[in-house]
Amino acid sequence: MASKFTRGLTPSQTVGPFFTTALTASGNNTFVSPVDNEVSGVGQKINLHGRVLDGNGDPISDALIEIWQADSQGNLTSSDFLGFARSDTSSNSESSYFFTTIKPGAVNKSDAPHISVIVTMRGLLTHVYTRLYFSDELEANQQDSVLNHVPENRRATLIARRAENKLVPSYHFDIHMQGENETVFFGGL
Repeated sequence: MASKFTRGLTPSQTVGPFFTTALTASGNNTFVSPVDNEVSGVGQKINLHGRVLDGNGDPISDALIEIWQADSQGNLTSSDFLGFARSDTSSNSESSYFFTTIKPGAVNKSDAPHISVIVTMRGLLTHVYTRLYFSDELEANQQDSVLNHVPENRRATLIARRAENKLVPSYHFDIHMQGENETVFFGGL
């Protein structure tokens, strides 16, 4: 019996199939990413998890989430730090994504620590961009130049909520593609 989580091509569509670009083929025509869901480096280790939800609040089981971030000192171009990782929502029964990373530093004085997020999934003609900010960075969030351009009543859609874990701090960030709690998306980051 085949696993329901076999990673093959998505069904053919006008703009599909998806998820093969920059992924490598294995023996049974499934695709495996050469990039995993971990960012390592010097700094506070954190876990980041959540789900991608449709307009009804139902989890989307075949989304691909990519993150890009600065290192703990706010550097984006350090030669010894690769701040890029990839996770998908087809890997588990909860249709959730999971990253192990480090908490980024602020890139400059007008930015709060944040992680850039790209979502690709069925039904999108192109990927969408958003940002993830941290709930325990209140003062920095109030000064962030991008966050301050978002209407105040929508800013909460960009905040990952911290939950204490005995081993590693964990942040929960659901991405709502549509609906009342739709995440704010940007034209490009």
